[in-house]
Amino acid sequence: MDGQNQSPNFSKIVCDLRALPSVNDALTYLAADNDRTTTEQIELTSIPAPPFKESKKAAWMVHRFQTLGLTDVHTDDEGNVMGLIQGNSDAKKIVVSAHLDTVFSEGTQIKPIIKDGIVYAPGISDDGRGLAVLLTLIRALSASGIKPQRTLLFVATVGEEGLGDLRGVKALFKTRRDIGGFISVEPGSPDRITATAVGSHRYSITFTGPGGHSFGNFGIPSAIHALGRAIAKISEIQVPDNPVTTFTVGTVSGGTSINSIAQNAEMGLDMRSISQEALLELENKALACIHQAVEEENARWKKGELIKAVIRLVGDRPAGAQMKDAPAVQTAMAVIQDFDLEPKLLPMSTDSNVAIHLDIPALTLGGGGECGGMHTLEEFYNPKNAYIGAQTVLLTALAFSGIAEASPSVLP
Repeated sequence: MDGQNQSPNFSKIVCDLRALPSVNDALTYLAADNDRTTTEQIELTSIPAPPFKESKKAAWMVHRFQTLGLTDVHTDDEGNVMGLIQGNSDAKKIVVSAHLDTVFSEGTQIKPIIKDGIVYAPGISDDGRGLAVLLTLIRALSASGIKPQRTLLFVATVGEEGLGDLRGVKALFKTRRDIGGFISVEPGSPDRITATAVGSHRYSITFTGPGGHSFGNFGIPSAIHALGRAIAKISEIQVPDNPVTTFTVGTVSGGTSINSIAQNAEMGLDMRSISQEALLELENKALACIHQAVEEENARWKKGELIKAVIRLVGDRPAGAQMKDAPAVQTAMAVIQDFDLEPKLLPMSTDSNVAIHLDIPALTLGGGGECGGMHTLEEFYNPKNAYIGAQTVLLTALAFSGIAEASPSVLP
């Protein structure tokens, strides 16, 4: 904690913070703003943002950031939208973020439908909720007149989903050295905290060979057989239970017909761990399996090195963890407990991965509202009492930033 060496009482810090008249006004504002926030969430979700094509939604967010009075509103070279609420100090800004992109491909029909108070639409929760929380937070801060001690940097990021590979936050941390804390807002209950980053390495592996007729050319190696050998070997890899480490061959394709010796075969390999060291160890074993499979398929037919493998990295999300007693984690837990909720620490892969890996205090928090069907066309969002999520995010962000002349930052 700024200016203190002893272990702080985070529950008291949160209680004192919440008791400030300006903070109380902001929390009250968020509750009153719930319906407008839902309307805005529906509007922004209606703007398609498929992977690598987030520009239309980004332009919409630029306009909203400007309208709400953020300063230095701009879009960076990667496509992230950002703007500031100026604090007393610019040295270690606090980022509050949500992601623009959805998992849904270009052309997906997005027509929000409201039934019995529940909103159905692809992307309405992930991360329509996160983006809507950013906007209601900005309004609440403006209406209450809160001046943060550390400048708040609001960011709508690109490339969080799938093969976007966290390209937005990677670019953010590559180009900036003024970030002292990071909060990502995702859909989900306000009792959820992600302080452990699940890292992943993803590979596309293509096996190639001469190919030929299944009868007339029998005796030459097959790309599909090599792929099969590789999968069999990978499936036998032993991984630790702690740290949790996983793998799967998620996709396979190849061949031309049932009566052909395959000329090409491809597979997608996903590996994950909460430990960067364990992830790299798994990666080395898996890649060795692929090389061995190629050697064995070629050796089986004794026709030379006809089968080859092209190994291409298509995803690299860094892993990382924070201790439970870290100030950022303790603060979020105290905030959630102050709302009579029981904190749930859940490891995930989110925009916070990059900051956590860089040892910058970072959390992913639930934006509130009941949600489900994520990454499906049946995705839904229930706005009842969703403002509680926005309130917990606000209190955590203000504890991170501090309030000028009223409450110091909890972060070192």
